[in-house]
Amino acid sequence: MKNLYGKAFGGLLFLFVVLAAMLFIPAWTFNYWRAWVFLATFFASVSAISGYLMKNDPKLLERRASGSEQETGQKIIQLLLNIAFLVLIIIPSLDHRFGWSTMPPHVAIIGDVLVALSLFIIFLVFKENTFTSRVVEVDAEQKVVSTGPYALVRHPMYMGALVLFIGIPLALGSWWGLLESIPITLMIIWRLLDEERFLLKNLSGYAEYRGKVRFRLIPFVW
Repeated sequence: MKNLYGKAFGGLLFLFVVLAAMLFIPAWTFNYWRAWVFLATFFASVSAISGYLMKNDPKLLERRASGSEQETGQKIIQLLLNIAFLVLIIIPSLDHRFGWSTMPPHVAIIGDVLVALSLFIIFLVFKENTFTSRVVEVDAEQKVVSTGPYALVRHPMYMGALVLFIGIPLALGSWWGLLESIPITLMIIWRLLDEERFLLKNLSGYAEYRGKVRFRLIPFVW
C-alpha cells in the first residue's frame, strides 16, 4: 500500500511539473493568473480523486497506473490524443505571450468550473465502475455497469474528458486554444466507436446494454 501511495504522489508531482512547464515556458512568464488558477483547480480535483481511490478502491488506482494498449488502432488514437493534449495546453500559453486573442476574465472562471465539473464526472465513473481502465481492455471478472452516469451515456468517461478539453482553453483564456477541442472531439469519437466494437465482441451483456442506453457521449444528443 505504501508503494501505491508513493506511486500516486510521484505521479501527481510529475504531472504538475510537466503541466507547469508546458504552461509557463511557452508563456515565458509566471505572471499568468489564469494558468495558476487552472493548476490549482485541476490538482485539487485530481488529488481529491486520488485520495478517495487510495482509501476506497486502491485496485482501481493501481490498474490505471499500469497497462498499455494492445490494439493497433487504439495505440494510434492514444498517440494522437497525447499530442493533441500537448497542443491544447501550449497554444493558450503562446496566445497569452503574444496576445493573439482576448477573453474576458469571467469566461476563464467558467472554464475552471468546467474543469472541476469534468473531473467530478470522471470521479463518478470511478466510483461506479471499479474496472475503469486507461486502456481498452476487458477484465475476466468485469461486468456491464448500467447505473450512475452509465445510465445516461454509454461512455461517461469520454463525456467527462470532452468537458475537460473544452474547459481547459477557456480557463487559460484562449479562443485559439478552444479550436483545438474540435480535432480532440473527433479523436474521442474515433476512440469511442472503436472501443464499442471491442466491447461488443468481448464483454458479455454489452449488446443488451447498448440497446437500453441510446446515447454514446452526450445525453439526448448522441
